[in-house]
Amino acid sequence: MSFKLKLYNFFKLIFPATYSELGVFTFFILLYGILGWHIALDYRIIYDSRIPWDAYFSFDNRSIVLTGGSFERHPLAYYFFNWIRELALYISDGKTNAVFRLALAWFSNLAVSLSILQVFKYLKNIIRLPNSISLLLVLFFGFFSTTILLSFTPENFTYTLFLLTLYNHYSAIKLKKEEKTPALALTLAGITIGGLTITNIVKVFIPVAFEKNLFKNWKKFGSAILRVIFACICFILLYLNRINFKYQHIFDQTNKQYEKFSNVKSIPTWDMIASFFFGGNILLPGFIIRDKHNMKGFEYKGLIMDVYTSWIPYIFISILLLFIFWSYFKNLNKKLVQILMISFFIDIIIHCIMKFGLHTSYIYGGHFVFVYPLLLGWLFYTYRMAPKMLSFLTVIIGILLLYMSINNYYRMTEFFHFMNQYYQ
Repeated sequence: MSFKLKLYNFFKLIFPATYSELGVFTFFILLYGILGWHIALDYRIIYDSRIPWDAYFSFDNRSIVLTGGSFERHPLAYYFFNWIRELALYISDGKTNAVFRLALAWFSNLAVSLSILQVFKYLKNIIRLPNSISLLLVLFFGFFSTTILLSFTPENFTYTLFLLTLYNHYSAIKLKKEEKTPALALTLAGITIGGLTITNIVKVFIPVAFEKNLFKNWKKFGSAILRVIFACICFILLYLNRINFKYQHIFDQTNKQYEKFSNVKSIPTWDMIASFFFGGNILLPGFIIRDKHNMKGFEYKGLIMDVYTSWIPYIFISILLLFIFWSYFKNLNKKLVQILMISFFIDIIIHCIMKFGLHTSYIYGGHFVFVYPLLLGWLFYTYRMAPKMLSFLTVIIGILLLYMSINNYYRMTEFFHFMNQYYQ
């Protein structure tokens, strides 16, 4: 295949290639764009040089924009956000003003809109659902709290969402064609996805384990091992270079971070799992205002999520999870479904079992929320020849979408009230 054709296929994979895809992309980039435009120009919450972290929902906007985040969790994000920051500064003539905030918001908007496009492409091209069902599911996904918040937030999770949805779509195409993931693509995915959040690098290698006849052919198995080793070596060398090969810092800082983000006892574990890990990424709960300071004398207000206080959100999340596991058990024999669930289970282990960041796990949604519409898509596929069941699923998802839209709209009005009080 010529380089020109590869480049064409690459852009065709990322950007809209049909009118329906263009419609989905345009709708969300305009919807999120209006939201981000308003927040960036009228409020200083997206980037305030005095506030390094936790202005809203534990996002570390200023810290991320300046440094990419801590090296032990986001090892190569420093380089990526250097480009983001410099480009935003170029647009704003070197000033961290409203134009700078708007540039950051639109970069995030582009990443999230392209993520939703990747989900739509997967539903349409991989699962081969009708456009009507695919549109329903991406609309459902587009109103998740994670996609709404990340659409204007400069964070690692924003770009991780795009990279993971893109890689899942790409690897699904390869597996459907019974082709292996090339070493270069595997390495690039490992560096970018693992570089933004290190635990996600494991997800890059999951599709390799499902390549055709991998465990029946020593040649194919050896090729897979070599590709994974090559990707790991490249990633490790870049990681060590980032910290000047002082690898002991990784273990020291990782232990400190684990202790810091895993010892919250004020909320029952089951409620943090329900309200934050499974719920907060989709259905916004109530908010709590906290007093914060930047450790240099400046005090400010921070907004965090509370647990659910009504039984309705718990029912909502229970129904959604029931559908997700229903889809999984109905499609146990499909390797693409196994890949999605294994990827999801990695996050469940990290946050729900190991309890890392469980009290703020709603901000990690970019690592896994795309699994919901994709597994729902496989559930619709299972009953594609059963009109009554399709109607039932459509009605239930429609009801969930209506409730979520009303709930999240109401909570966002509370968010704007908070900004009007403290961030104008």
